Amino acid sequence: MPLIMPDLKPVMPEIVMTVIAIGMLLAELVIKRKETIGFLTIIGAGIAAFTLAGSMGTTFGGMYVSDGYSTFFKLIFLVNLILTILMSSRYLETLKINFGEYYSLILFATLGMMLMASAADIIVLYLGLELMALSTYILAGFIRYDIKSNEAAMKYLLLGAFASAILLYGTSMIYGLTGTTNLRDIAVYIAKAELASNPVLMLSMIFFAVAFSFKIAAVPFHMWAPDAYEGAPTPITAFMSVGPKAAGFAVLGRVFLTAFGSVRMDWAAIFIPIAILTMAVGNIVALSQTNIKRMLAYSSIAHAGYMLLGVIAGTPDGLASMLNYMFIYAFMNIGAFAIIIMLRTETFKGEDIADYQGLSKTHPMAAALMLIFMFSLTGIPPMAGFMGKFYLFMSAINAGYTWLVIVAVLFSAISAYFYLRIVMLMYMKEPKETVQLNSSPGVALALVVTVGAVLFIGILPSKFLLFARLAASAF
Repeated sequence: MPLIMPDLKPVMPEIVMTVIAIGMLLAELVIKRKETIGFLTIIGAGIAAFTLAGSMGTTFGGMYVSDGYSTFFKLIFLVNLILTILMSSRYLETLKINFGEYYSLILFATLGMMLMASAADIIVLYLGLELMALSTYILAGFIRYDIKSNEAAMKYLLLGAFASAILLYGTSMIYGLTGTTNLRDIAVYIAKAELASNPVLMLSMIFFAVAFSFKIAAVPFHMWAPDAYEGAPTPITAFMSVGPKAAGFAVLGRVFLTAFGSVRMDWAAIFIPIAILTMAVGNIVALSQTNIKRMLAYSSIAHAGYMLLGVIAGTPDGLASMLNYMFIYAFMNIGAFAIIIMLRTETFKGEDIADYQGLSKTHPMAAALMLIFMFSLTGIPPMAGFMGKFYLFMSAINAGYTWLVIVAVLFSAISAYFYLRIVMLMYMKEPKETVQLNSSPGVALALVVTVGAVLFIGILPSKFLLFARLAASAF
């Protein structure tokens, strides 16, 4: 029987990323300057992004799919990767942790995210998830001499293993019920067998919801996020706040809208209380934070609650709005962390909110950029965050969830306090001490890209929303 080779075109970006990740791991043996490894990694990410254009199709017997939906998320992953590396070099030198494995681990984590976004089978999904998770656990504890970094990695590992076990348990239940792990085959079986009221199906959906809620840091499965964000190296905190969250939403949307699309009302009822709790806890607990990384961790939790509205809506517009908001969130959140990285020196952490007091007097440009990111995260026009929330809330209203949008708006109003508190400290207080910026060309370029995206998307949002709608049309 002749051997049939699978079509490798849909998986070409992942092949390129794998080769680059292994190459960067070996490069440290011959390249002494770690900045060179970082620069080569950025070039490799650009090559992987270039291969996305011709990677449409399915392969490996329908287990792997490359479509507009996966391509959109892969673009977010690669942007997140490039911006993280740009911010990393000077920071790693300052903390004396500039090891070549850092870049390989970020590449492997991104590769796992890409596998998750294209997974059309739960087994492939799980492989991608574990590749991403294991790499991120190590990155969270990369400051080996710091007890907080060790604690962050340990908590992330233990709770991540718990979430993985729940995912596997849900997978075993759905396999026992339908006899397959392929998402489209599961959907066909559920529709044909009329399993809408089956308790085993409902229980398996609950397990999937719990597992994915952990990855997006939704309440009550958010416990790892504040400690992990605070203890991890700040570039990795920025990386974790966007990459794994986007990957979690990628698989959440694909699994629930593909495999469980015919029972949408059942799983929407699961996610509605999760979304409300996520918005409530994220915004309310953030009010009392004094560490800016912990504050942004709770902010990240709250934004996951907003994005869940697009999934709950279950419409093409809802999904497109979630994609659009995820894209915007990546730029405004990474930009805020880039400012935090600029304040980090060997003797000054710059992680307390009080450290930003009077920043406009000592470093007016840094304060102005932080103001833009805080305004965007709050949802103040004409920043991109306002347009992202507007489209997201309108999609939920059009799907009949007006009351849920009212709840979201109320909690969004609460968030203005902790975001604008930083603006108030920067512009309305005198500095306690002169803070030295630890900038670099990489951080400066990352800031130019992020602030440019936040302003451009806020002023001309329609182009990016159209891109998101094209990606959502895969469903």
